[in-house]
Amino acid sequence: MGGWRNSEIELLALLCELDDPKRLERPRHYDRAATGLKFDGLVRRLEADCGASCESERDTQDSSEYGRVHVPADATVRGTRIVVCVSKFGSLAEVCADNPGAFLGTDEAHEEGALDLGDLATVQRALADLGYVSVPEELLESDYEGPSVLEHLAWRPTWWTRFFGLW
Repeated sequence: MGGWRNSEIELLALLCELDDPKRLERPRHYDRAATGLKFDGLVRRLEADCGASCESERDTQDSSEYGRVHVPADATVRGTRIVVCVSKFGSLAEVCADNPGAFLGTDEAHEEGALDLGDLATVQRALADLGYVSVPEELLESDYEGPSVLEHLAWRPTWWTRFFGLW
């Protein structure tokens, strides 16, 4: 299935480009208001496309994650909620079935019958249309190999730790 809009090499290059060891929680020119407006647009778009009210958490404190949108289980074909995590960095987003870490990515969630490809495509299309870069959970869970010091955050730092983790 894959469904990665960009190649793994391109996405890793983007993650490396966004990685500034002096700015772990948010990038240098972070615009909280603009990020919030874009996030509001994502919530509205997912609500319209999925035909349901979506809960959201926003402006996460002490984290490089800005917020999350939850597409409710009853709005999906397989009855599993979809969670979209948005980073404060470069409009990065992650799509997960149920919760981050519940599956080893959307491929596994689909293979186990928890995620419908049509539902995933709807969410991915909304992200792309709004200028987000969707990074697969499988890639985000790979070992972190950037310049920032993250060992104090996790015993095995990952790209998810870097761009969505708590500080």
